[in-house]
Amino acid sequence: MVKPSTSVAEPPVMNEKLLLLILAVVQFTHILDFMIIMPLGSQFMRIFDISPRQFSLIVSAYAGSAFVMGLFSAMFIDRFGRKEALLLTYIGFTVGTVACAVAPDYYFFLAARSITGAFGGILGALVLSIIGDTIPLKRRASAMGTVMTAFSVASVIGVPAGIYLAAEFSWRAPFLTVAGIALALSFGIYFLLPPLRGHLEGGLVQRNPIRVMGNIFGDPNQRRALFFTVILMLGHFTIIPFIAPYMQLNIGFSDYQVTYIYLIGGVLTVFLLPFFGRLADRHGHARVFTFSSLFALGSIFAITNLPAVSIGLALCATSSFFVVASGRNVPAMTMVTSVVRPESRGSFMSVRSSVQELALALSSVLAGLIITENGDGSLANYQYVGYIAIVMSLVAVAVAWRLKLVES
Repeated sequence: MVKPSTSVAEPPVMNEKLLLLILAVVQFTHILDFMIIMPLGSQFMRIFDISPRQFSLIVSAYAGSAFVMGLFSAMFIDRFGRKEALLLTYIGFTVGTVACAVAPDYYFFLAARSITGAFGGILGALVLSIIGDTIPLKRRASAMGTVMTAFSVASVIGVPAGIYLAAEFSWRAPFLTVAGIALALSFGIYFLLPPLRGHLEGGLVQRNPIRVMGNIFGDPNQRRALFFTVILMLGHFTIIPFIAPYMQLNIGFSDYQVTYIYLIGGVLTVFLLPFFGRLADRHGHARVFTFSSLFALGSIFAITNLPAVSIGLALCATSSFFVVASGRNVPAMTMVTSVVRPESRGSFMSVRSSVQELALALSSVLAGLIITENGDGSLANYQYVGYIAIVMSLVAVAVAWRLKLVES
């Protein structure tokens, strides 16, 4: 790992804990909006009368539109303050979520997911950019771990609550709830966040869209970070969309028991993600990423090769995956935000978000093409998806050690 170059980081612009709390809630809402699709997978296949391949398109539609919008926004996003960009993007995300809630059929819902994804992808890039701009590298992994607990809270509280709302009322209820939270938080962003314009102060922001893209793809270090993103997604998201359907159709989980997957895994990661962040700040980002990735290999193999076992044993496999797979993302995201300087960070992170969403879409489609249905309705060939994820995880470890970090 090359020793980071030194420069003065932007001083704190506000109460750091309040900043991280707002960013975490932003992450919570758009992660929950994305995650709730997966545990409701069997319901969507039943209600809309669609196949597993059509269900995978619901997931990939979100990612595909996020890919296109991320590339477009990369050309100009660094020209604006982070606050105004975050607020406008969050409003667009809220509108898309409402459209999902009122969708009358499969194709309208597919279109609504595309709208939501277009803004959701940019949100993720902005959150990471703000962390990179405001938190020094020596403490950045700890901050990243704090914000990434949004995934865990979404798992512990959001997903079970969403499943309950869907079971008690309608599948529309979770989307209406997320939209309501997002609308309220928009006011919080407007009144509580400062302008966050530190990246503009040096006058170094590139305004030529062609040069913006050229600077990103012309830099070998940034190209490696983008490749790292693709490989990590292929080693992570190929198995995720079908965890809940596999546990229901092959292991015997009920619609309510699926909540245990997210509840137990989420509780563990709420406590352990900040711990992974502190470990990475203390012992090195690439080192912690490597060890957690190696542990993830066993979890991936266990989940995708799981025979008909007790629900308790199945939950051990899924919970271990939640911990180590989420844990490795803390140092991974810290490294990716740190390969570029602040004046170019928004553009790079938008491109990185697009690349991630493309990889996510490809992962989902790839899994949908490989996985088939047995005569009894259970899923077949899931183990082959796991083998792909294992190989990609090993490649990601090798690439992580070649990333060069810039302290800024």
